[in-house]
Amino acid sequence: MNYRQRILVIRLSALGDVAILEPVLRLRAARCPDVLFLLAAPPRLEPLFRGVENIQFVPTQKRQSPRQLYAALAPLHPDLVADMHHVNRVIGLDWLFRLHGVPVRAIRKRRQPGRPSWLRYNDVLDRCGLPQVDGIHALASSYWSPKERDGRRPAIGLAPFAQHQGKIWPLEQTERLIQLLSADGRYSLYLFGSKEEAATLDPWAARYPHTASLAGKVGFDQELKQIAQLDLMVSMDSANMHFASCMGVPVVSLWGATHPCRGFYGWRQNPDWAVQHPLDCRPCSKYGNKPCRLGDYPCLRAIAPEEVLDKIESILFPQPAHISE
Repeated sequence: MNYRQRILVIRLSALGDVAILEPVLRLRAARCPDVLFLLAAPPRLEPLFRGVENIQFVPTQKRQSPRQLYAALAPLHPDLVADMHHVNRVIGLDWLFRLHGVPVRAIRKRRQPGRPSWLRYNDVLDRCGLPQVDGIHALASSYWSPKERDGRRPAIGLAPFAQHQGKIWPLEQTERLIQLLSADGRYSLYLFGSKEEAATLDPWAARYPHTASLAGKVGFDQELKQIAQLDLMVSMDSANMHFASCMGVPVVSLWGATHPCRGFYGWRQNPDWAVQHPLDCRPCSKYGNKPCRLGDYPCLRAIAPEEVLDKIESILFPQPAHISE
């Protein structure tokens, strides 16, 4: 197909931030079938963007300099660059494209603190001169809900790890939640994590009935298919929250050093399903990468396994509203 415009969309990391881009880019691609979107992103995330004819995934390598990135991306002959990242090496890449006559529209991070990431991505595409997606704000406010089960056992995913310690629930509390879910007997539980995290997750799967660990055992495409089959995901403030959001799965998310209001909440996730405690010291970090000044992350320790279980049950087994006479 001959496209009227070729837009290079750049989001080199992190995995969760690229996942936030997925629904916005899919909606925009459907709205603009005559535009080819060239997405430069980490290779692992290619399965997230499959199935859209006018999104061409361009895998990028880690730690490339601006000149190396330009050498790899310039042969794509973009008419316009949409910079969704705007860190130093991408700013250098933007400069090289501008030097060669290619206009750039970059995300405005500092001017929009706390603005949802999906909305900032959408703003960049608006400034590219593309037709707006009708009803996108209403869609973002229509929250995912559990699918119909027809009597089958609910499938729950649990992703207990994150990139930084300030976003990881204490492991003893995580195991206690697994114990409670297993003892309940109504659920099938799937544990998600990396190959390295399997050393923690596999023994839990062996110890507790109705529990399976996928950590390090399947590729990312198979992992996404398993997530899509879930009725609910329990996740930290991590990429798994956003993967589940892309698959239309409700998420109970646990928050410690970070906060949903900082702009990184999951796409179409109900804000009432974020579990957190209002300590005076939080949020202490935008990304969860700062050491706790109190030493042991009381913001995370304050979240009781029974509290998370109550939240899960309220979503999967809602009580009918009481009607007063």
